[in-house]
Amino acid sequence: MNANNQQTYNDDSIGRLMTTEYVAVKPYFTVEQALCHIRKYGRDSQTLNVIYVVDNQWKLIDDIRIKELILAEPQKTISQLTDNRFVALKATDDQEVAVKVFQDENRVALPVVEADGTLAGIVTVDDVMDVAEEENTEDFQKFGGSEGLDLSYTKTPIFQMVKKRAGWLIALFLSEMLTASAMGHFEAEISKAVMLALFVPLIISSGGNSGSQAASLIIRSLALEELRLRNWWFVMKKEIISGVLLGSILGIIGFLRIFVWQESGFYDYGTYWMWIGASVAVSLIFIVLWGTLAGSMIPIVLKRIGLDPATASAPFVATLVDVTGVIIYFTVSAVFLTGKLL
Repeated sequence: MNANNQQTYNDDSIGRLMTTEYVAVKPYFTVEQALCHIRKYGRDSQTLNVIYVVDNQWKLIDDIRIKELILAEPQKTISQLTDNRFVALKATDDQEVAVKVFQDENRVALPVVEADGTLAGIVTVDDVMDVAEEENTEDFQKFGGSEGLDLSYTKTPIFQMVKKRAGWLIALFLSEMLTASAMGHFEAEISKAVMLALFVPLIISSGGNSGSQAASLIIRSLALEELRLRNWWFVMKKEIISGVLLGSILGIIGFLRIFVWQESGFYDYGTYWMWIGASVAVSLIFIVLWGTLAGSMIPIVLKRIGLDPATASAPFVATLVDVTGVIIYFTVSAVFLTGKLL
């Protein structure tokens, strides 16, 4: 495509992807004339799998697979082979639209038209695969808690790399400071039952891990359009059940861990060890449930308000659940241990 023509389209538009290296024929051509036209002009075409049919104003009428032309009678006209049913991309649409259409249509190339239906060029699957790879890479980087890199990892200068990563790290660090504040609020409880602090990393990491799992599943499903915004209630119901079951599994393991350590003499949790175990087990149920709900709902909320769901990164979800997990853990412990250790 002419570079000047490319400049008329936005950087992320399909118009920047398309090429004018294709073969078009007129509807009044015979099959024999069309094949001669293809032999004459087809050497520079990006693909000959599909031939495009245009009128005298270069408006797209249809596309024909080369196989249909080869097998057709030579005296037939192109208009006799067309059904005016075709799929075309708009030059001004975002490149992500092209990725989705290619996935749905399973085509090697698609025509690109202007607003008035004029054939402007074609986009091949190779170009779209490059876009899909770039989009997936950017989403992975965002989900890992970093801004998307403009260049590959090996080509990104060190200071640019630091700049891309520092923003999220600072935000997450400041958020994690709230965890310390939350623990400070329960300082009296910790001083009375020091062993409660032993399980804080175990408790909050379980919530963060469950949230990250849920977020990754929902973000991918939204990207593949397996889920839509209207499915939020379906997701919530499913994650409530999943959260309770997963939390119960971890809760049982946590209780058994305290039981084994107590009975084997590895650690003495005192007279009320069973109540401590119950605190840990029940806390895990609530925290894992909260983590799965937060991880699944945040991407949906972000998409609803027009933001990229991938920004609901694993560190972001984990940090959110860390802060609230501390509050849940010590609140549950207070219920079980008030009048005993507290």
